[in-house]
Amino acid sequence: MDGPILRGQIADEKAVSRRAILQGTGLLLGFALTGASTESVLAAPALRVVENEVTGTFAPNGFIRINPSGAVTLVMPMAEMGQGVYTSLSMLLAEELEVGLDQIQVQHAPANDALYANSFLHIQTTGASSSVRAFWTPLRQAGAVGRNLLIAAAAKRWNVDPATCHAKNGVVFDASGSNHLSYGELAKAAAKLPMPPAANVKLKEPKDFTLIGTRAKRVDSSIKIDGRVLYGIDARLPGMKVAAVAISPVLGGKAKTVNEKAALAVKGVRQVVNIDEAVAVVADHMGAAKKGLEAAAITWDDGPNGKVSNADIVKQLEEESKKPGAVARSDGDAGKALAEAAQRLDAIYQVPFLAHAAMEPMNCTVHLQKDRCDVWVGTQAMGRTQSLVVELTGLSKDAIKIHNHLIGGGFGRRLEADGTVLAVKIARHVDGPVKVIWSREEDIQHDMYRPYYLDRLSAGLDANGKPVAWTHRIAGSSIAARYIPYWFKDGLDLDAVEVAAEPPYALPNIHVDYVRVEPPGVRTAFWRGVGPTHNVFVVESFMDELAHAAKRDPIAYRKALLRHNPRALAVLSLAAEKAGWGSPLPARHGRGISVQFAFGSYLSQVAEVEVAANGSVKVKRIVCAVDCGMYVNPDTIEAQVQGGTLFGLTAALHGSITFKNGRVEQSNFDSYLPMRIDEVPVVETHLIKNAEAPGGIGEAPTAVVSAAVTNAIFAATGKRLRSLPIDTDSLKSSS
Repeated sequence: MDGPILRGQIADEKAVSRRAILQGTGLLLGFALTGASTESVLAAPALRVVENEVTGTFAPNGFIRINPSGAVTLVMPMAEMGQGVYTSLSMLLAEELEVGLDQIQVQHAPANDALYANSFLHIQTTGASSSVRAFWTPLRQAGAVGRNLLIAAAAKRWNVDPATCHAKNGVVFDASGSNHLSYGELAKAAAKLPMPPAANVKLKEPKDFTLIGTRAKRVDSSIKIDGRVLYGIDARLPGMKVAAVAISPVLGGKAKTVNEKAALAVKGVRQVVNIDEAVAVVADHMGAAKKGLEAAAITWDDGPNGKVSNADIVKQLEEESKKPGAVARSDGDAGKALAEAAQRLDAIYQVPFLAHAAMEPMNCTVHLQKDRCDVWVGTQAMGRTQSLVVELTGLSKDAIKIHNHLIGGGFGRRLEADGTVLAVKIARHVDGPVKVIWSREEDIQHDMYRPYYLDRLSAGLDANGKPVAWTHRIAGSSIAARYIPYWFKDGLDLDAVEVAAEPPYALPNIHVDYVRVEPPGVRTAFWRGVGPTHNVFVVESFMDELAHAAKRDPIAYRKALLRHNPRALAVLSLAAEKAGWGSPLPARHGRGISVQFAFGSYLSQVAEVEVAANGSVKVKRIVCAVDCGMYVNPDTIEAQVQGGTLFGLTAALHGSITFKNGRVEQSNFDSYLPMRIDEVPVVETHLIKNAEAPGGIGEAPTAVVSAAVTNAIFAATGKRLRSLPIDTDSLKSSS
């Protein structure tokens, strides 16, 4: 396909060959991609198409292609969903390859775990705030290998020592500077040179970086602004039909009656596809498909989950959480210390199911043929998606082509391939390509939700208010057991206990355990972080309770427990300083603090809130201090802090998915509320620069914000909130 149909999307990979195996540190760069058709997904400053030039294309590893025209392509291993990874990973490659960011164009990688696996997750997946962490070394090594080979090719032509040559902006110069050759001119010769082991190639020292650490402009901004970019929902193919879908409102249910005759009577409707758990109306366009679906007047057999309610789920969690769980950490003797403490505190915290509610609803376009299946979709998990289509169709992996797109909001939802699986099931019955689009209601009511968690905590304080015992039991669903089995061992979900098992504070006697509780009729999944998004709220809220019981300032109390943890102490101190902690505030205003170590980064936030007499909460200002180690692009980090903070704040203020009679009660943005523009606070970001290894940032601010806000509400009203979303009725003034 070419032309406007796939404008901004990857073209087929047609010629993948083994060129060399790079020895070294598990880079997963073993196979080079040579001669593939490479319609680029984007390029700076404008979209370009790389010519299909098999001869002379320089492909030293799976990430780089340079053809004789001089076009430099980064085969992008990670998905772009607004987080800026296309810019940050391009910067890593450009730094070592010695080209400008504006010289790199980006192409989606094909589904290939061997080449493009995320080293944190061991599959080709964009998640866990790990893109920069996973490719910090591999992409820089890839660039350095490419640069060295190009320099070697130039030196060979000039008959000089490569050590006397250098590269800059895609050109190799000799020692005098009088001789120079562009990368395009050297591509063919460089492709014939022996491959040096990546581990033996010297990388730049941070002091020599010219691009990493600078405020680079997003490479995908222009095509988003002027509309050239296409998301999955924009895919168009010759002869394509469009399907509107209705999925059983109760998990495990199926269609009981479908008025196919009425649906087919709608102009433009071509067929009705009933696959038990869902009914699709296939039409010439979306308008006809939606009218046909309404005319079908579907009734449902709810199946075994037709009576599931939130009350039942919470009751199950309450009962199961009374039982000992799989031990995540046990230092000292928390039980004995708790019994002997001068003061004891106990608390139960709860957080609700949450939907992703991305602006781009679930969609997938499929063309299933006898010997191949093409899938156009925005996915965070290409390899997993491909494998599930293989399982469903019985076709070989080589026959399944995943055409990945930019994603209009992922947040973990696009880690799941249920939308693709459903589309392939429908495509089995359709002659030619079909695009399946979920309505907003289907998207929210058939999401895979952030789990509902119930946590039981106890702490013991000595006579001076210092914690001597801490116990924390987490009860909730395990996503890892289903999605990443090696994160689930002996009943312990490593994600579900993240932060809880390793709080940043010095706690001499600590016991943390986990009880797996799978709610009936509910599917759970990752949600812009999972474990930390609930555990930071719980740990930081309870730590605030301890400070209050000890009659200490929340900042001073935490600082005394962070003397062993200089990076956590630094972000805490910086956030407090920049927020003006301790300065006077009007009545029913308050400041709250939260600090965390998660996703490899340290963050602290101070929230300033105002609570009106009617209980309504206005978050006026959020100050965030960030230590994410060595950072790539400060602009991207600040944008992520803003976006992640507002994502987490939306959930704290409004987010809750509830069930009644097996059905999700929320259906659209009128009942599953996003933040409105007049609710958005000022978000300030302050970065701490150091030489530590890079940490993740996409999910970190989502996790840290809730406790800062609820702690600020306590400071303003004296009322402690132990569940989310914020119950404004409980905050009404009695005066």
